[in-house]
Amino acid sequence: MPAGSQGSPVLEPIIDADLAPGAMTEHELFTLVYRSLAPAVIGYMSARGVDDPEALTQDVFVTVLSRLGSIEGGVAGLKTFLFSVAHARVVDHYRRNERRPRIVDYDPLTDTRQTNSAEHDALVATGQTDAEILIGKLKGDQREVLTLRIVAELTIDEVATVLGKSPGAVKQLQRRALLALREHVSEEEWVQ
Repeated sequence: MPAGSQGSPVLEPIIDADLAPGAMTEHELFTLVYRSLAPAVIGYMSARGVDDPEALTQDVFVTVLSRLGSIEGGVAGLKTFLFSVAHARVVDHYRRNERRPRIVDYDPLTDTRQTNSAEHDALVATGQTDAEILIGKLKGDQREVLTLRIVAELTIDEVATVLGKSPGAVKQLQRRALLALREHVSEEEWVQ
């Protein structure tokens, strides 16, 4: 493994030439697409708070597999389509769960304990990064935009396509989300 990888597998990057007709078999192409992009999709699902991100990611790739030969726009088009499907699966997940009782999120600002909460310990144990925890404190479209930009590493235009918004709207949501995070981080530093 390359230096600095700290045990992480080396991902094969996918390039536009890999998507050209006849460049590789359907099985080889799907394997490359899955190995290259599944970690980002799982990260996106996890950041959106999906109960079983791996299972939902599998559903996304089952849909992508059937359309893999007809996707246009190279790798950018593939990523846009993939995260459009992922976004739709997240929306479907939350629609299904609307009938279930609501779980109230832990609010650290109202907690007077001097030790870490069980939620914090659980998040750390699952490997969720501070960035994912902070992004999780945002609401709605702001969380969605930052998750797609940071976790999925999509461009402004790709995020706009996935969410059905204009690039300007995505930029504005990103700016507001970053301001909200800055305010939240400043508030936490002041409280401590």
